[in-house]
Amino acid sequence: MEKFSLFKNELLEINDRILNLLSEARSIPGMGDHTFDHWERTCEEIRKRVSEDVLRVAVVGAIKSGKSTFVNSLFEGDYLRRGAGVVTSIVTRIRKGDALKATLYFKSRDQVNSEMEAAMALFPTTDWRTEKGPFDIRRESDRQALKKALASLNTDLLISNDSRNTDSVLLSCYLNGYDRVKEIIDDSPVVHEYEGADFVSHKEYSGEDVLSVYLNDIRLDIDAGEMDETIEIADCQGSDSPNPLHLAMIQDYLLLTHLIVYVVSARTGLRQADIKFLSQIKKMGIIENILFLINVDFGEHETIDDMKRVESKIKEELSLIKSDPDVYTVSALFNLFKGMEKDLNTKDRLRMAQWKGELRFAEYSNQETERFRASIRQKLTRERYSLLLQNHLERLRTLLSGFAHWIAVNIDLLKRDAQGVKQVVDGVQKHQKKADQIKSMIRSTLDGANAKLQKTLRIDVDRFFDAHTGIVGDLLGHLKNYAVPFQEYEHTVASAGFSNALYQVFQEVKRGVDAYIAETVNPEVVRFVREEEEKIREHFDLVTGSYDAMIMDALSEYRTTLEELGITAFENDFKQVYLPDISAMAENAGIKFPPAAASMQYTATIRSEAVMRLGWYRTLRFIKQVFKRPLPESKEALLALE
Repeated sequence: MEKFSLFKNELLEINDRILNLLSEARSIPGMGDHTFDHWERTCEEIRKRVSEDVLRVAVVGAIKSGKSTFVNSLFEGDYLRRGAGVVTSIVTRIRKGDALKATLYFKSRDQVNSEMEAAMALFPTTDWRTEKGPFDIRRESDRQALKKALASLNTDLLISNDSRNTDSVLLSCYLNGYDRVKEIIDDSPVVHEYEGADFVSHKEYSGEDVLSVYLNDIRLDIDAGEMDETIEIADCQGSDSPNPLHLAMIQDYLLLTHLIVYVVSARTGLRQADIKFLSQIKKMGIIENILFLINVDFGEHETIDDMKRVESKIKEELSLIKSDPDVYTVSALFNLFKGMEKDLNTKDRLRMAQWKGELRFAEYSNQETERFRASIRQKLTRERYSLLLQNHLERLRTLLSGFAHWIAVNIDLLKRDAQGVKQVVDGVQKHQKKADQIKSMIRSTLDGANAKLQKTLRIDVDRFFDAHTGIVGDLLGHLKNYAVPFQEYEHTVASAGFSNALYQVFQEVKRGVDAYIAETVNPEVVRFVREEEEKIREHFDLVTGSYDAMIMDALSEYRTTLEELGITAFENDFKQVYLPDISAMAENAGIKFPPAAASMQYTATIRSEAVMRLGWYRTLRFIKQVFKRPLPESKEALLALE
């Protein structure tokens, strides 16, 4: 990784030198302002891309698999909060930095209020509101009233399918954490930094839901470990989190990643939650760029052979999802303790001494750790990033070739008399006209191909998002066929009223739909977009490939003409031009996926419809009573719920 950094810095230095040369050439009297514009734009773009390009690695896996411990081991210190229970509440990005610093990106007050209003979309009653207008978390009266309203909800309304409903959790987190952040959040998003001794304060935000709910993002800069400053490691929430929003956050980051490290606990083995999430990753089309880490606890295994049996079983199960998976078996905690041995407390120092005594376990983990580090270096710097830098270097080589040719022609012109200059200019202009004709022909062809491609893509998009046969139709079908046991809510209607029953049903359906969107719809959308991107690339490869020979012939004729005029020609070593990476073009254009969680938002419109239906059924009951065919009141409510 050090060699890669040197190569990158040298490339930036060469690029800056070229920019300086172009600036000096532009200052020559008589030079047109536009002469060097294209070359300068190319250099500026290369500098921007090389400086800003970051390789992103997502560390994912089920809850309590050891993800945070593993990331800590990479930076040789206890920088991320770890321990019992679910402690990672937000994707935490970490990079190598010059000093220890945590940067927290807080939501604006408007965003907080908006999310709370959405969570109250079908709250059983609005009688608790003390103020007119929308909820405002700044008002003490609003917060206290909402706390009382939440406290008044019975257990049936707070727990569904053995888990708490996400809306009540979100509201509780905002209310319980407000006093600790009220001096920080503002009408606009706020960036807050913790440096030096205050760095540890970030652990409260990354590990406590009542605080992490106020964050849009968190980034740590750590001045330790072997990671390169161009590599970003992300510690993600557990993929089996009961909150579908957590899964959506992970998916958003996975779309940016170049490599995934999937952590499996040797204690639990490959669980159903792992298989489910890995299937989603496969559907998203990013399963090939993944390394598997089996995290072992030496104390869980009697012998090294027992540990290897567990390893073999996990490998066999992983091979059903990805053929020939890259699997490494290490103890993340052992590696962490090695990196911070001088700072260990007495208890951990004793554990470390015991593990060192288990020579075969320690040696095996060390060997696998070295193998893993070699693999991650290979995939990140040699396979991925070196290719990107090579492309930038090739662009600089082409630019310099053109610049050198421009210099050679101008030096030759300065040596000639007026007749000689006219002869050269006439020859160059002749080929310029031919080049313009070729450019016009290519542009016309590309415009036609572009229009045709846009039409094809529009048909694909319409078909994919069709409300009857596409992904939207599938979602509506899932919702239509969602089996809600309405009869079970008859007791709630009788004891707590229609609004409470409506809220309970809504929470159950919402949870099911959110899970379906996160687990099925989002991966399908990603897969579709990647397929369309590949279709775009193949289309333009096919269209432009036929012009390579024509361009080469024109350049060859131009070279011959220059030689006949006595001008030293450029080297005829032109290579086939390849299309730039589509993801890079999309990034330059500001095109990106909307947040996956954006699809999980609801309004109170459904309440109005349900209440209107209830009114209709009550009217119907009155009519039937007139005709001696009464409709039971409980039946009215159940029909309205449906």
